[in-house]
Amino acid sequence: MSFKVPFGDVKLRYESLRKQIEESVQRVLPSGYYILGPELERFEKRFADFLGADFSVGCASGTEAIYLAMKAAGVGPGDEVIVVAHTAVPTISAISMTGAEPVFVDIDPSTYVMDATKVEAAITAKTKAIIPVHIYGQVVDLDPLLALGRARGIPVIEDVAQATGATYKGKIAGTMGDFGAFSFYPSKNLGAFGDGGAVCTNSEEGYRKLLMLRNYGQSKRYHHDEIGINSRLDELQAAILDAQLPYVHEWNVRRREIARRFTAGLKDVVVTPAESSFGTHVYHLYVIQTQDRDALQQYLLDKGIQTLIHYPIPAHLQKAYAYRGYKRGDLPVTEQVTQRILSLPMFPELTDSQVDFVIQEIVKYHALNPQHVFVPTPGITTPLAK
Repeated sequence: MSFKVPFGDVKLRYESLRKQIEESVQRVLPSGYYILGPELERFEKRFADFLGADFSVGCASGTEAIYLAMKAAGVGPGDEVIVVAHTAVPTISAISMTGAEPVFVDIDPSTYVMDATKVEAAITAKTKAIIPVHIYGQVVDLDPLLALGRARGIPVIEDVAQATGATYKGKIAGTMGDFGAFSFYPSKNLGAFGDGGAVCTNSEEGYRKLLMLRNYGQSKRYHHDEIGINSRLDELQAAILDAQLPYVHEWNVRRREIARRFTAGLKDVVVTPAESSFGTHVYHLYVIQTQDRDALQQYLLDKGIQTLIHYPIPAHLQKAYAYRGYKRGDLPVTEQVTQRILSLPMFPELTDSQVDFVIQEIVKYHALNPQHVFVPTPGITTPLAK
């Protein structure tokens, strides 16, 4: 199905950088060097510099980036990891891959990220990591979590899959915890043309561990000092990512321009995203809340506007994690929000006219259905942004 306004279109990014990307690919193909070569080394160095981190290590996916960070931090079977249920399930999958168990805490009702005030009560003797998820492009309030982690000796691993380039008090997300885990899935703010990920750290010891863990635990060829896996960012993807890296800031600026336009046009009919005062939101997703979300989504689809829901079923209520014993009502904010959120189209190549068309149709829907103008639930959801 073709859309007047698609949710995303990664082909447009390729078209805008066709020359640079094709030059990168043509540099790799005749080289005969496709795994753990100079392209990866170059990208890792430049990505670390972009972030302001000491080290970065490319790996095969964002899921494995989180897994490798946890393994480097010493997380293993029988341990517990504190995380939110309002995230892509791959975050939780990575915890399961280590043999550890997720312990879920609720989210902030305004920003949808981890509620830092809920974390201390969730800590037990088994807690071996805290994973704040910078969801939708907005950074969690890190200072209290980092202080708590230091006081309790618990590593903090930032999940930055949706927030490449976002900032917290002047620092770039992923550089403040013990490790930062990134995804380069094609639709991300910095996306590969396939799967890919990276882990950054300021610890040289952590860096050396990551290098081993991603390559079968080898310290040198045929010498396996750790139990590792095969999780390597290949040369083609590293070269393609490196070609795009200089444009990430420009793309994030455009995402924020689109977000401002959406907010100005929609703030009186839906709940528009709240931005934290301590950071820069990079709008991987632009997520509204509204009454009768499903009816609005169908209305927009009929008008040729593609929307998605991130994420309709929280992890603690997923069948795969039923064994953990969580039940409906355990995370009230998460459960309320996930019934009302809708992600609007968001990618840097969106035109102002496309954004205005989306605004026009959402306003029209609410004019036709005034009973569905958002009425917040006291104490759970945020009031209309003014």
